[in-house]
Amino acid sequence: MHKVEDLKIWKRSIQLSKSIYLLMPELPKDEKFGLINQIKRSAVSVPSNIAEGAGRNSNKEFKHFLGIANGSLYELQTQLILIIELNLTENQKVQTLIDDCIEIQKMIYSLAQKL
Repeated sequence: MHKVEDLKIWKRSIQLSKSIYLLMPELPKDEKFGLINQIKRSAVSVPSNIAEGAGRNSNKEFKHFLGIANGSLYELQTQLILIIELNLTENQKVQTLIDDCIEIQKMIYSLAQKL
């Protein structure tokens, strides 16, 4: 088992989720039960799966949950690109979050290789 609070990747994904939640009020209210809900779920899934994997009994299981977290990051990245394509909010804010997704994807890949 790994102590999740010590994992830089978990801390970064928590910060990403927080940033996502802070951005969501800027989106149109009619997206509350559509895109906004899906984006929040994807964002929360990333640190949640990292934490679940860290709490498992083997590195093999941890790698499995890192893969799930990575899939959630790709889903989140796609949804953020859609926000840009639909001009729903300021593009630079969203691009910064996309860049964060890419950075965390690289961190996941690196950690999985080390396990």
